[in-house]
This record gives sequence, structure tokens and C-alpha cells, in this order.
Amino acid sequence: PVYLAACAVPDGGLFRAARYRDVHLYQGFAHAVFDGRVPYRDFFLEYPPGALAVFLPPDVFGSSHYDAAFKTLMALCGAATIMVVALLLARVGASGVRVWTAVLLLAISPVALGPISLNTYDAWPAFLTVAALALLIAGAGTVAFALLGLAFAAKVYPIVLVPPALLYVWRTAGRRAAAWAAAAFVAVAAVVIIPFLALAPDGLADSFRAQAGRALQVESLGGSLLAAADRLGWYSATVVHRTGHAISYDLAGSFPRALAAASSVAQALAVLAVAWLYLRGRDEPRRLIGACAAAVVGFLAFTRFFSPQYLVWFLPFAVLLGPVEWLLTALALVLAQVWFFHYRDVFSLGGYVWLVLVRDLVVVVLFAVVLLALRRRTVEDENSVLLEDEAPVRVPP
Repeated sequence: PVYLAACAVPDGGLFRAARYRDVHLYQGFAHAVFDGRVPYRDFFLEYPPGALAVFLPPDVFGSSHYDAAFKTLMALCGAATIMVVALLLARVGASGVRVWTAVLLLAISPVALGPISLNTYDAWPAFLTVAALALLIAGAGTVAFALLGLAFAAKVYPIVLVPPALLYVWRTAGRRAAAWAAAAFVAVAAVVIIPFLALAPDGLADSFRAQAGRALQVESLGGSLLAAADRLGWYSATVVHRTGHAISYDLAGSFPRALAAASSVAQALAVLAVAWLYLRGRDEPRRLIGACAAAVVGFLAFTRFFSPQYLVWFLPFAVLLGPVEWLLTALALVLAQVWFFHYRDVFSLGGYVWLVLVRDLVVVVLFAVVLLALRRRTVEDENSVLLEDEAPVRVPP
């Protein structure tokens, strides 16, 4: 009940007619498919094939009910995520108070998310990702990776969980189990992607190129830094509205292009740093949760394209961590909601770009906090191993 009430609070929420973000695009894609057109071949689709699993069903209820049906579907994904998080915390031995706190925080999160809470499909891959983590900790490595493959086919970011997750399976269940898990990931992703690759290889390639080749968006860390520099008179920024395959407001010029490339390098290094730290420590569920959380927020912190709804990816992980992580995540969500109805000012590099910069810096701090917590656990593990190795051997008299 609390979650449903929270879903109804924001403008554009459950039981409200208003819609925001890309729901109209999803509806257009669904109409096209039901009219007999093939995605990627007969029309451009900027989203991965797995996204169609939630774009198409709402259209069964008719055009006039698509919005309500889609929002209901996203609310169901959110409710399922809450249940998975509760089961996951119980599995790792969390107290009842800890479990209920996490459940309540997730239940009220739509209020902090604002209008985007049910108007994008990000709740779908977020649910699949945390469900895969729960199955992994429950010992069902192959099924977990199959679900992770589906999540990857819906939204690319879940691939950042693969390194620590695969290490976990390898070191807890053996090399053979890790091989089966990796095969399950590839097989499920292939089942979703290959039919479209066969029907429309060029169109699917164009879709992936459109995402991979994105320029430096105004809301990204690099973009907001340049926007702030423009406000201070240190740099003359130019914002262009790209209306091609991937619609966005980006910064134009050679320096933004270089900064976009540097952002991608930083993004990759962040994910690799998480995998390296996890490799050095022990394999226990809480460390795995911390590593997966760090990988996701590291991917977010340095992305070249950072829309407010992307924080939905991290929400289930935030409540699995500690109070500092909760507060930083909530702050980032609230900041994004403040400028949501002032995007024209953001894109014209007005005063609201300062809030964008603060949000981006908060996410960087959040990554540092989660990474340091993982490092602290790693050092503790190494010290305990050293103590075991250096323990004196008692010789019986």
C-alpha cells in the first residue's frame, strides 16, 4: 500500500493521466510492431531488443489505455524489486529492522524519483539485475546469469556485474560452474538479440552505434563541468540538439569530444577497479553486493550520457548498503527532480546547470564511498589471511 501510494504522488504517476519522458515513443514502437513492421528493419529503435518485452504488452489494452497499462507494468516491476531486496537481505542474515528499513525506503522512492518514476522502462532491467544478484547469492549461478543476460539484452549496463559475479561463481562453485554461468548469459542474450540481427543486421548495428557513439550530454559529469565553466566565463560552450537516431542535447566541439572519450575511459577504469578489488578479497555475499553496487554507480558516475532515470538502476543496491549511501542517493534523486521542469534552462546553460553539476558530483562521491567500503573489506580480508599465515605453530611437548 505504501508503495502504491508513493507511485501515485508524483505528477505523471500511477492513476494520473500526465506522461513524461519516452512513453509516447514506447507506444509508437508497440503500434509499429502490431502493425506488422519489424524493429530495426522497418523503423529505427534506439533501445536494445529486450526492451520490447515491456513496450509491447501495454498496447494490448488499446491506445487510450497504453499509458496506464505501462505505468502499472513498471509499478509491478518496482513491487517485485522490493520483494527481491527483502528476500536478499534475509538471505544474508540482515535483522528484521534492517529488512523493513530497506523495504520502506524502496517503497517511498517514487516520491524522490518524481515524474520519471513510472514513465521510463528502467525499472525492468533494474528488477532483472537485482533478481540475478539474489539468485547468485542463493547458489543458482546458472539461472542468475541467464537472468543477467536478459537484463543485458534490455539495457546494456548490467554487463558491469559480470566480472565480480563470474569471479564469485568461479571461486565458490568451481570453474565448471562458472563456464555454465557464462554460457547461460551468452545464450539468453543471444536468443533475444540474434533474431533481430538476422532480420535487420544493419538496423541493429545502427542502434548500437547510436548509443555507443553518443556525444557529451549536458547532464553528464563532463558536460556539467563545461556548463559550469561557461557560467563562470572560463569556457564558451555550445549546446546542440541532436534529433537523429538518438535524441539528446550535447556539447559540440573538439574539447567536449575529447572529454567524452576520457569519460568512457574513466567509466571502464571504474568497473575494472571494482573487479580488481573484489578479486583480492574473499567471496562472501556482502562483498559481492558491495562490488556489484560499486560497479553500477561507477558506470553511472562517469557516463557521457546521464538522464535522471538512470539512478533507478542503483536504487535497489543503495538500500542494500548503509545510511550514507541511502542519503547520497536520495540527494541525487531530489536534485534531479528540482530541475526536471526547467530543462529549457539547463539546455540553454542557465543557472540550473549548477544543480546538475552538484548531482553529478554527489554520484562521484557515492562511487567513492561504495568503493572505499569495498576496499576496506578487502584490506580486512588480507589482514586476516596474514594473521592466519603468521600464527605460531604449537609443537606438542
